[in-house]
Amino acid sequence: MVSQRQARVWRYVEEGKLLKLKSYLKKHPDLDVNFSQGKMRRSPLQLACSMEDDAVLRLLLKRGADVLHKDREGNTALHIAANMTFVNRKTAYKDLFVPLKEKCPEALNTPNNRGLTPQVVLDLMNQSQTNQSMSHPPEEDPERSWMGKLIDACEDECFETFGAYADDYLPVDEEEEDFGDWADRIRREYFNKKHAEAQRLASWSSRWKKDKKKQKVESNKELHERLQREHEEYLARAARKEEEVRQGKKRQYDEKCAATFSAVASTSVGTKLSYSDIPWPAPRGTVREMLDVMLHGVDRKDGAAFRKALRKQQTLWHPDKFAQRCEARLQEKDKQRILDTVTALSQELNSLAQSMKA
Repeated sequence: MVSQRQARVWRYVEEGKLLKLKSYLKKHPDLDVNFSQGKMRRSPLQLACSMEDDAVLRLLLKRGADVLHKDREGNTALHIAANMTFVNRKTAYKDLFVPLKEKCPEALNTPNNRGLTPQVVLDLMNQSQTNQSMSHPPEEDPERSWMGKLIDACEDECFETFGAYADDYLPVDEEEEDFGDWADRIRREYFNKKHAEAQRLASWSSRWKKDKKKQKVESNKELHERLQREHEEYLARAARKEEEVRQGKKRQYDEKCAATFSAVASTSVGTKLSYSDIPWPAPRGTVREMLDVMLHGVDRKDGAAFRKALRKQQTLWHPDKFAQRCEARLQEKDKQRILDTVTALSQELNSLAQSMKA
């Protein structure tokens, strides 16, 4: 089955369009020119021989045309060239037979279906010419002989250089693209456009998803950082508030101690002290909570300062010294409770002092 491109090559050879054929073969360097066409199953090279188109023949030989290709009768291109020699004799021999013989010398002895080789056909022609010349010897004209040689030389040079620079001035081939080629090109362009559009949409979608994910991550990060800052600010405010409360308790404790244990207050016997009148550091707290209020604001890393503050509180809440200062002023109903709490507080202070020495 001949392809569309091979059919076009056949048409260019058949119409003798050398420049279009040369341009088309140059455009399609992989195109196979060894194919059969028509009832005789001839190749483009055999067609060029039958049409005596030596320029097309030489072009096809350069493109790898097979000289040994046979048609339905077994004739090669050299058989056809030999037959053409009977008609045009010397011109056909030089234009067709010689290039084919030089390209494929073994074609001279390749027989057709009747067993005739190109060499046999050529010998029969030469024998016929010899017999004719012997019966009618030609009169040789020196001037005509010289002109013939000159024309032959010019023809050889023309055939050698014909079409060598045609590529630089080739016209646009209006028939270069047939309907099949046009349809293939339109189909390729359509699918390439669709493919490019699909790639663009996929790229846009991927970029949109990445941007959306990035925005979400950044939003979550900002939310986390904001919550972290708010939590830290809350903890800082709570710590400041707690510090203010503890400082207030410490200040209130010191003021009550000064008012209750002062020399003037100790000599006053008119006022009796209940449990709530005693300047407890934490009236409703435990003994450990009372110690925290007493020693608040003292740096425990500074051993000397801490021991000094601890000794002051030990002296203040020593049971015997407390009894000397306040026992006469205590209400009877709360007296024992007050003394027990003072004893417990003094023991806790002593225990803390012992741990500092260890």
